[in-house]
Amino acid sequence: MKYQTETMKVPIIIMTLLLFTHNIFAQTSSNDGSYETTSTKKSTDLPSISHHSFQRGERLEYEVSYGWIDAGEAIIEITEEKKSIVGRDVLHAVGKGNSMGTFNWFFKVRDTYETYLDADGVFPWIFVRDIEEGDFKMKQYYTFDQFKRKVKTKKGKEFDVPVGVQDMITAFYYARTFDFSDAKPNQVYEMHIFIDNELWPLRIRYLRKERIKVDKGTFDCMVFVPVVQEGRIFKKEEDMMVWVTDDENKIPIFAKAKILVGSVTMEIRDYSGLANPVSKVKD
Repeated sequence: MKYQTETMKVPIIIMTLLLFTHNIFAQTSSNDGSYETTSTKKSTDLPSISHHSFQRGERLEYEVSYGWIDAGEAIIEITEEKKSIVGRDVLHAVGKGNSMGTFNWFFKVRDTYETYLDADGVFPWIFVRDIEEGDFKMKQYYTFDQFKRKVKTKKGKEFDVPVGVQDMITAFYYARTFDFSDAKPNQVYEMHIFIDNELWPLRIRYLRKERIKVDKGTFDCMVFVPVVQEGRIFKKEEDMMVWVTDDENKIPIFAKAKILVGSVTMEIRDYSGLANPVSKVKD
């Protein structure tokens, strides 16, 4: 049973590695327009972030391995779609996690996550989640009223949240707006994220700069670990490490996580549509 339990954690870790987080266990659809009239407050009530780390058309592809097995792939991209919500420009980001090859035989994964994030403030307006992991299926649909500081589920439940709260996908982009130019070893960065009807702090710790070689090439990177909480998937911070390009894009290049019966790694397979030059070292 322990082996089965640890195996079932793998698809969770696939998205975990991609989103800088450590405890990530909707009907996929676009906004029907009903949310766009829920608030009439001025846009100046919302935070604004000066950033240029990502743009429409960015696509990141990763290979995920469980031990020596090619377990799956994780893809996250910002579509070319142009849309507005409450009169504000939003970006449509989509994340997918799929098992591949022989891994499908004993644990099939088909996960899709979508968000409409505010282009200026980098926070969500709509989040959808449609996951299939073995026999487990889940669909979620959240609307974020950032003006009223509320999150509403498709079942009508409402939750109080701080302004600028993140979802599972926007957290990935929001973290990339942080200024790491003067980061000191062990410096911690924090945001608030709403997951599974719960608000909790997401903290990442900067360790050091390091050059890393993967199949895609050699990259100058910054190394991060999650600040773990008791009872989460990873018992120690060093059980998961993420290498992020030391440039204005701040994209994950490689990640590894230890679990009870082995390890999971995620490696960049391809990237396109980046907003800035990448810190790839010439051979």
